[in-house]
Amino acid sequence: MIGDNPDFEVIRTEVRRLCDRYGNEYWRGLEPDRYPTEFVADLTKHGWLAALIPESYGGGGLSLAGASVILEEISASGGNPSACHAQMYIMGTLLRHGSEEQKQRYLPKLAAGEVSLQAFGVTEPMAGSETTSIRTRAERDGDTWRINGQKIWTSRALHSDLMILLARTASADEAEDRLGGLSVFLFDLRGADGELLSGLTINSISTWMNHNTTEVFFDDVVIPADSLVGIEGMGFRHILDGMNAERILIAAECVGDGKFFLERASEYAREREVFGRPIGSNQGVAFPLAKAYANLRAADLMRWQAAELFDAGESCGAEANMAKMLASNASWEAGNAALDTHGGFGFAVEYDIERKLRETRLYQVAPINNNLVLAFVAQKCLGLPKSY
Repeated sequence: MIGDNPDFEVIRTEVRRLCDRYGNEYWRGLEPDRYPTEFVADLTKHGWLAALIPESYGGGGLSLAGASVILEEISASGGNPSACHAQMYIMGTLLRHGSEEQKQRYLPKLAAGEVSLQAFGVTEPMAGSETTSIRTRAERDGDTWRINGQKIWTSRALHSDLMILLARTASADEAEDRLGGLSVFLFDLRGADGELLSGLTINSISTWMNHNTTEVFFDDVVIPADSLVGIEGMGFRHILDGMNAERILIAAECVGDGKFFLERASEYAREREVFGRPIGSNQGVAFPLAKAYANLRAADLMRWQAAELFDAGESCGAEANMAKMLASNASWEAGNAALDTHGGFGFAVEYDIERKLRETRLYQVAPINNNLVLAFVAQKCLGLPKSY
């Protein structure tokens, strides 16, 4: 199986060694919303966030499968890879659709850690998952683009140097089809003085978990004409393959979360004694953990299949979506079993179960709701009528 690649074991060992310098106390100390600046800087220094950048631009040149191992291991160690995962999956838009000049301008700096690319401006308050309904507008003005609109759930925008933005360059009526009229832009969020671009406002949004997410407002924000990535009007199509990568990487994170939960819960169930015997000898404790383990292993197999197809350049939309859905459900199941195993202590901050449970719950909703995954599978795999 692809996951048994010996090179991946080297990645696991090295990433875990780095993560061990940032124990659960570190992650607890970031609550409710402090960004893990030190951890991200360390990952960057060791080249892990440049994993998907080709070696010719100074990156690691890893496959998506290899990159997924990095995020899985961060999760399994008790960390939260959401602080840095976007730089991996956003990268695909630039790699596959950017001009050579754009690649030369940004990729070496990203690989060296001189700049970061964490902000992905897609979702809007009135559009949600209906991406083709976004309203943020980019209008050509000589040798610049002028942007007006609003984005929401743009995580890490306050901690990113660059943003990839999906904006409307033609109205829905002007576009050739419902996927048209949208374009992708890559630009610096700050000017030469280090301040946010004029007209750009970024506000933090406090959430149930530490995710450093924001809302972004564009009020006549001016960016250079060469910020356009790929072909004007083809932006939605340009980001679609990146969405498959995102789902596969998120699935890997959820697998890591599940491993964290089951490792902690199994250890506790072996050591905790009630009524004169380990609680793990009770089927009421053991069976939920065993079932969660089986479901996690099954989800992991789908993750590897999706990654293998992606890296081979083959169609993997169904597999990527199913991997994300199955893994997010399995990690939540494992988290609940771990919480039940720990009893009251599962709610205690020092055990880290409640923190990780909050973190992993997000992925049943984002980056795509699991109900939308089911609708996609019903239509694309089973040939059922389109429901949305």
